[in-house]
Amino acid sequence: MMLADLGATVIKLEKPGRGDDFRHYPPMHPDLQQQGAPFVWCNRNKKSIALNMKARGAKEIIENLIAKADVVVENFSTGVTQRLGFDYEACKKMNPAVIYCSISAYGRKGEFADRNGYDPVTQAESGFMSTNGYGDRDGVRTTTPVIDVHTGTLAYGSILAALYHRERSGEGQYIEMSLYESAVQMTGYSGMQYLFTGKDIGRNANVSPDICPAAVFKCKDRSFYINCGNDAQFKKLVGHVMGREDLATNKNYERGSDRLARRDELMSILQQDFEKQPWSYWGPRIRKSGVPCGEVRRISDQIVAKESRELNIHSRIPHPQAGWIPNFAPPVSFSLTPTADPQVSPSVGEHTDIVLKSVLGYGNDVVEQLRQEGTFGESLVDGAAQI
Repeated sequence: MMLADLGATVIKLEKPGRGDDFRHYPPMHPDLQQQGAPFVWCNRNKKSIALNMKARGAKEIIENLIAKADVVVENFSTGVTQRLGFDYEACKKMNPAVIYCSISAYGRKGEFADRNGYDPVTQAESGFMSTNGYGDRDGVRTTTPVIDVHTGTLAYGSILAALYHRERSGEGQYIEMSLYESAVQMTGYSGMQYLFTGKDIGRNANVSPDICPAAVFKCKDRSFYINCGNDAQFKKLVGHVMGREDLATNKNYERGSDRLARRDELMSILQQDFEKQPWSYWGPRIRKSGVPCGEVRRISDQIVAKESRELNIHSRIPHPQAGWIPNFAPPVSFSLTPTADPQVSPSVGEHTDIVLKSVLGYGNDVVEQLRQEGTFGESLVDGAAQI
């Protein structure tokens, strides 16, 4: 979707009928056929073609698309593309300059290449889950599929780098990444901290293990998060915002390491002061001081927040059946590079005829013959690929 937002023609290859399994993740929209909210969220500006891989003409269509493609992206189980005849080596013969991005759970080679996986499984196995939640219980997965999102973002950046390389050298190449590697990267510097100390970072709930104060506090009417990243910010918070010069000049709290050593004591003092006033009192003062701070919001709060409105994050896209559907704008803007006008996520096979005619140059008679042969009918192949 991120590539499509920049104007790339992204063709999603699906099995006829049910299409991509992700289409059916709830909640479903009453006016959208086979399009749940998660699918709509990440399939903007894509085109969908539906092919029955058992039909004689389907393989030829895919070969013709690959021959014209700049990039092929696939996330089948290991071995599937070889069986279908569309692994990198096969695609390279069809299109020597092709950039082929393969995404798996645990890599395409070695002992674990056969393992299938999903975001929460790799959250668990990478140690990512062990860093989230409270210390008196098991680690907690994030509801948001951060590993899926991060892996997709890695693919986006890697593909752009490969396109730049090809622009300079004329060479295509193979790109590989796995959810597990992505999850390990998402543990951040926790792994390096372990290698330095031999100790797992553990779970710290909403309190930072590295700086203080950095935690959730409660005022009279709501919760908010303060993140004092350095000594100067701490002095501004307690001195300018809270009027506690006794804390600002106290040698016990002068440096970050001092505050960490006395974290529970300091947090208790701050909490007692914060709960005396509402957010309308604290919010403007903290913002004026320049100390990073924000309300603890729900998704529903974020949707209507002034910050979201100011950044034009939320919009609507016209839809032929539903009238319109909500849209989250891309989080990047360019001063010069044009981006695509948002188009709704496609129904299964919505663009099959259009792609065959406009991209491959098939005539109406050829398309009709393929339809009669069942090329666009029921498919027995699991998974989905994007070409």
